[in-house]
Amino acid sequence: MQIAKVRGTVVSSYKEPSLRGVKFLLLQFLDEKGQLLPKYEVAGDVVGAGIDEWVLVSFGSAARQVGETDKRPLDAMVVGIIDTVSVGNNLLYSKKAQTR
Repeated sequence: MQIAKVRGTVVSSYKEPSLRGVKFLLLQFLDEKGQLLPKYEVAGDVVGAGIDEWVLVSFGSAARQVGETDKRPLDAMVVGIIDTVSVGNNLLYSKKAQTR
């Protein structure tokens, strides 16, 4: 898994029929200091993540093991919305602090 920040949504009117109803998000990956990396990914979302939230992203066959995504051609899936990230004794990210 990797940590990423939701930067936007991706809308596709025409797609593989098994992908109908799947919400797609544009994610930007973060490094160990919480800094944005110049790497993006489009991922399916089954947890209802929103813009600017930090999320957990699963890749490959693990992304397809979520009940709603079984047998769909998805290579990346948002599987969690992050509440906090700590490194050592330092709080790197807090969702509560972001929503104030």
